Amino acid sequence: MTFYDFQRRPAKGAGSSGGRPRAAAIAAAERIVAAGGSRAAIGVVLGTGLGGLADRLGAAWAMPAAKTGWLATSTATGHAGRIVCGRLYGVPIAMLQGRVHGYEGFSPETLSRGTELLAALGVRTLLLTNASGGLRPDMQSGELVVVTDHLDFVRRPWDAALEPAAEVEPTAGYDPRLADLAIEATRRVDAVARRGVYAFLSGPSYETRAEYRMLRKFGADVVGMSTVPEVVAAQRMGLEVAVCSVVTNVAQPDAPTLTDAEHVCQMAAGAAEGVGAIVEALAHRAAGRPRCGAC
Repeated sequence: MTFYDFQRRPAKGAGSSGGRPRAAAIAAAERIVAAGGSRAAIGVVLGTGLGGLADRLGAAWAMPAAKTGWLATSTATGHAGRIVCGRLYGVPIAMLQGRVHGYEGFSPETLSRGTELLAALGVRTLLLTNASGGLRPDMQSGELVVVTDHLDFVRRPWDAALEPAAEVEPTAGYDPRLADLAIEATRRVDAVARRGVYAFLSGPSYETRAEYRMLRKFGADVVGMSTVPEVVAAQRMGLEVAVCSVVTNVAQPDAPTLTDAEHVCQMAAGAAEGVGAIVEALAHRAAGRPRCGAC
């Protein structure tokens, strides 16, 4: 039996085309555990400005991305580039503090490596977070958007590098049960949140006024430069996926305002309480504990 027990998610019908982590991802997971890390039930990718949420884990252990021998090191602002293993309510959780992006010069196969590593560590439930631009005029900076679908304007084979696994049944779309759980969690801490559609562009430049108008007409609620490759790879590996996007600035095509990476980091960090509530709700769920206002 390999370190990644992909047979735990048997295919439900003929014709499925599941995937599993590459051998190098499994080897990296083995190195992490041997060095003091741990397997995990929940995986979290902490986007721009949200890396501090890893401090909430108990008995935390960390390793720089470069030392895993598998993860690439991000050059983007607000991405520390570490993997952190710990526990929350007794549930083992692995968090990636940051990710790499295509605009940094990384190939499509590199963008799925974090997701593969988390799957290799045993993760079954994945929470992806990011910073985004809000596209709706009634939005406000610091608001959370629980993503229910996406528009991929980059269009690459994000899961092509995965090993094929007929034993794995891919998941379809964004898990509506996790979206409900996320919305409920944000309400318990009075965070402003809604469901919405995420538009994925390559970056690194922010969108033009004309592009903002186009994205609105296409049905997007927020826009960003990450996450979709991870979603596609995770779904093919049979993981249940939730995505929470922090609106760090609101597009105003007719009254444009300037923003920069530092401002995005600051706004995302200010929304950490709501994102942290989602992580706690996932941990409660995994531990089999009831969810309540006092939990």
